[in-house]
Amino acid sequence: MSKRSTIVTGAGAGLGAAFAKAVAAGGSQVLVNNRRHADRPYPAQDVADAITAAGGAAATDEHAVDAPDGPEAIIAAAVERFGSLDALVLNAGISGPAIKVGDGDTELRQVMEINFFANTRLIEAALPHLRRSPAGRIVMVSSTGGLHGVKGRSAYAASKGAATAYSLSLADELWREGIMVNVLTPYAQTKMTARPDRESDPRLAPEGAAEICAWLASEACDRTGEIWVAGGGYMRAARAMESRAAPFSPDGLAELATLPDPRWFRGGEAAFADFYNDAFGED
Repeated sequence: MSKRSTIVTGAGAGLGAAFAKAVAAGGSQVLVNNRRHADRPYPAQDVADAITAAGGAAATDEHAVDAPDGPEAIIAAAVERFGSLDALVLNAGISGPAIKVGDGDTELRQVMEINFFANTRLIEAALPHLRRSPAGRIVMVSSTGGLHGVKGRSAYAASKGAATAYSLSLADELWREGIMVNVLTPYAQTKMTARPDRESDPRLAPEGAAEICAWLASEACDRTGEIWVAGGGYMRAARAMESRAAPFSPDGLAELATLPDPRWFRGGEAAFADFYNDAFGED
């Protein structure tokens, strides 16, 4: 049986590096993707070297995920190097500027291009290979900002919300083919989250979210269409919830906002059917 192969994007440092090392420790070959900057050292090579030194198998890829041919080239590089592709860990992303809407350029298009559209192109290019895998897996690295919003980071929150919704839809489309798709929203101290006025918390090292990422990308993962929050070796599940339905009344909004009789649905169709049944007593 051939060894599994996994692509981890944005894996030169921080969470991506931790994810790549954890996936490799689980037995998969890893393509360590990180864009190369001509005027800087190439950290992805250090990650690949560390994996190799630990007895694993790794190669590097320097294509930018948002380059015109980047996603397709990344997939092709993994297949050419390893002969197949079994899993994607879609970690590459940017935060964009910290700015409130109306106060300047939030760089929404740029953030969406990297955090959302590049990932959809990677998935589309990878699907033919994942369908040939005995256990295709996709891990979308998102953020709780995509669930709850982030003040001053509307572009980032919007991109992560889009990535989360896209992944949940994809999970519903692909589960019959045995391809599991899950969303990971990690809490970790990285260069992206660092602030000069705040000391780093060693309990939130990137490695604390890596074990669940490696499991979600593995053949052992038997779950799909879920959102997992992870950090410091802990995890919890996250879901979009709806309350029961009731006739409209301004006075009733406060009570419904507490989510009485909370419900979770796998897909928008199921949510609509439940609302319709609440309102009209019919399926």
